[in-house]
Amino acid sequence: MRIGVPKETASGERRVALVPEVAARLVAAGFEVVVERAAGETAAFSDELYAGAGARLVDAAEAWSADAVVKVQKPSVEETARLREGAVLIAFLQPLTDRDTTERLAQRGVVGFAMESIPRITRAQPMDALSSQSTVAGYKAVLIAADRLPRFFPMLMTAAGTVAPAKVLVLGAGVAGLQAIATAHRLGAVVSGFDVRPVVKEQVESLGATFLELGIRGEETAGGYARELSPEEQQRQQAELEERIPDFDAVITTALVPGRPAPRLIPASAVRSMRHGSVIVDLAAEAGGNCELTEPGREAVVEGVTLVGLLNLPSTMPAHASQLYARNVLALLQHLAPDGELRLDFGDEITAGACVTRREEVPA
Repeated sequence: MRIGVPKETASGERRVALVPEVAARLVAAGFEVVVERAAGETAAFSDELYAGAGARLVDAAEAWSADAVVKVQKPSVEETARLREGAVLIAFLQPLTDRDTTERLAQRGVVGFAMESIPRITRAQPMDALSSQSTVAGYKAVLIAADRLPRFFPMLMTAAGTVAPAKVLVLGAGVAGLQAIATAHRLGAVVSGFDVRPVVKEQVESLGATFLELGIRGEETAGGYARELSPEEQQRQQAELEERIPDFDAVITTALVPGRPAPRLIPASAVRSMRHGSVIVDLAAEAGGNCELTEPGREAVVEGVTLVGLLNLPSTMPAHASQLYARNVLALLQHLAPDGELRLDFGDEITAGACVTRREEVPA
């Protein structure tokens, strides 16, 4: 089975779907790996490293004509046309929000596997790209907050006196939130975490943070996400947060509901009540943002508060983000093609759950 790795063309995307380490493992397992020249350059992986791993360097046309094409971002219209009928495509395909791409792939006869649709079950954990990339985003969000904040994160005792540590609040205790909590704690901040799921309180506290009690409770869904709150619960949550947020120097928000706009946690009035120099890093910006004033893709200063709504944070740390993603892809490929030959069993929960197009079929 030949696996093609084309260069990412989406604006701002610096990751690559396979890194040399993983390419070598695939070659050893009996796969043929073809990599478009310069595909890994922006992630710090040279063509020489791929060649040394046993991959063959090719032009774009040959990479796209492979039996299976692995990408990070969904293909453009022009890229979809390069896929051959019956080919397997593995990428973040956004099936819940981008119906057009799904329909184009189906019409092309492509068997599409969406990395964000991997079932959240124990045996699929090595394939869970949402978690791996959320780990990168949570870590980078704290670095951004520390950089934008005009204060130190840790407590410092100097000859000029003692500097108090920064207070950081992380909203949402999923993978990104927990990584943000751990990173902020390592940097010396006093950290608090909040999530509507009471089950995560122990995880928050195990990372050295205080669990912020707001009196709002929500159940966890089968996929591990918090259920969407009712309008009344959302209002209560906003009111509680508005009262507490002025106590913090930096707030990192991570709350997302798959396929839905991000829940609004921080109203404009809460932002305006924060101290000058405070920072909000909104990791939900791609889904509209957890903060009412977030501008997706931009940084803004509102009455002295810096609002960071940058998109695709994993791409800003492309080497390790690519490495983690490539390992997720490797696990999926080994599941779909044991012994190097494609064997699609749609009776299997992972195969059926991740597949979003099968020939001319488009799931309802």
